[in-house]
Amino acid sequence: MNQNYTTRNYPIYLKVWNFLKNFPSQLSKGATNTPDTNGPAAAAILSATFSCFFLMVNQHIAMLSTTWKNWLWTLGAWIPGSHNPDDLYGRIGPYAGKATLLLLAWLASWLILHQFLKNRDLRPGTIFFWSILFIVAATVMNWHPLFPYAPLY
Repeated sequence: MNQNYTTRNYPIYLKVWNFLKNFPSQLSKGATNTPDTNGPAAAAILSATFSCFFLMVNQHIAMLSTTWKNWLWTLGAWIPGSHNPDDLYGRIGPYAGKATLLLLAWLASWLILHQFLKNRDLRPGTIFFWSILFIVAATVMNWHPLFPYAPLY
């Protein structure tokens, strides 16, 4: 029974529902040209986890240096709410600059890693190891029993 539910004379909500019920089957066909290397995917994964680690490094530097903290706040001024004159609506503060640097680190590391890894095939264990290392390091750096001076704001 191979019916095309989207072209028959059904109400629109039934056409949408029937399309959604068959949606994953369209994805299972897969790509016609499978990639030969996993380097570009590894670059994307590693750059995302590295940028999380980079955010926490900036968090600690900002807590230790008022100059860096003020520079981060200036850098993140483009984000709405970073310099809110009314305390009623809250203020992001220097976290806006930290988020900006996270974005820049993610894009720069992705670009650099992509250039180095685009024709290479990495072992999945290597990608997993470095990803977990960056995530665990970022999590530990945010753990207040170890770093009580570093609240995340």
